[in-house]
Amino acid sequence: MGNDTEPLFLQIARLIQDQIMDGELEPGQRAPSTNELAAFHSINPATARKGLALLVEAGVLEKRRGIGMFVTEGARERIVGKRREDFAGDYIAPLIDEALRLDYSRTDLHDLIDRVAESRGMYQ
Repeated sequence: MGNDTEPLFLQIARLIQDQIMDGELEPGQRAPSTNELAAFHSINPATARKGLALLVEAGVLEKRRGIGMFVTEGARERIVGKRREDFAGDYIAPLIDEALRLDYSRTDLHDLIDRVAESRGMYQ
């Protein structure tokens, strides 16, 4: 999975969110079950269940009794909204902190960001 310092249940939630963001899971489509996630990732089903429960709380998945979890209408927009809310604190602040430690000037940091963004196809 992803970030080794992040609890497994959060990694599971992020994995499902990423599948929704990438269009692999669309509204109305069944999400992987607790048991499928647990078996595939070799984790405790309770851990997988906790990750799925976070997505239900966030309105990204809905539980349909007896048949599983399904992606809600507007799930992608909810995920984008939450990630945008958290973006500055989760990514920009740590980047600025490290740039300060490395004595990057504001101009150098902007140039570096532009070069990396361009190499990733952001400015095409």
